[in-house]
Amino acid sequence: MRDSSFLREYKTGEVVFMLQLSKKVEYGLIALRHMAMHAPGRVFTAKEISAKYDISYELLAKVLQKLARAGLVSSMQGIHGGYALVKKPQEVKVSRVINVIEEEQPTITECYAEGAESCSIFDVCTIRKPLEKVQHNLNVLLDNTTLEQIV
Repeated sequence: MRDSSFLREYKTGEVVFMLQLSKKVEYGLIALRHMAMHAPGRVFTAKEISAKYDISYELLAKVLQKLARAGLVSSMQGIHGGYALVKKPQEVKVSRVINVIEEEQPTITECYAEGAESCSIFDVCTIRKPLEKVQHNLNVLLDNTTLEQIV
C-alpha cells in the first residue's frame, strides 16, 4: 500500500476518480515548485525547504538525492551547498518526477499496479478495458503537465 496523504479528485461526468501520490512524490513536487518560484540557479538546502513547508527533513533529503541522481536538480557540497533546479520549469514533466521518485506511474486499479496474476477475475473483468482508457488518459495528463504549470 502506498503512503499517501495527497488526494486529487478528477471528475469525468458523474464519476469521481481518486489519484493518490506518495509523500515522497508530494515532497519532491513541493521542493521543485519552491525552486522554480525563485531565480534560476538559486541554491536551497533541504533543511530550509523542510522548515518552510513543515515536512520531514529526512524524507525530503532522500527525495532530493534521487532528483539529483536523475539530473533534475544539482547537488552542491560545502558551506554554501544545497540543491538547485537544473532544468527550466517548462522542461520538467510531472510524470518524470514521479518515475524518478517512485520508479512507476500511479495506477487507478490494483490489477494495473500489481499485474494480472494478482487478480482472480482479470480475464473476465468487465471494467478492466474501460479503466484501461482512463489509465491511459491519466498517463497522458501526467506526461503533459510540467512543473511550470504547478508553479
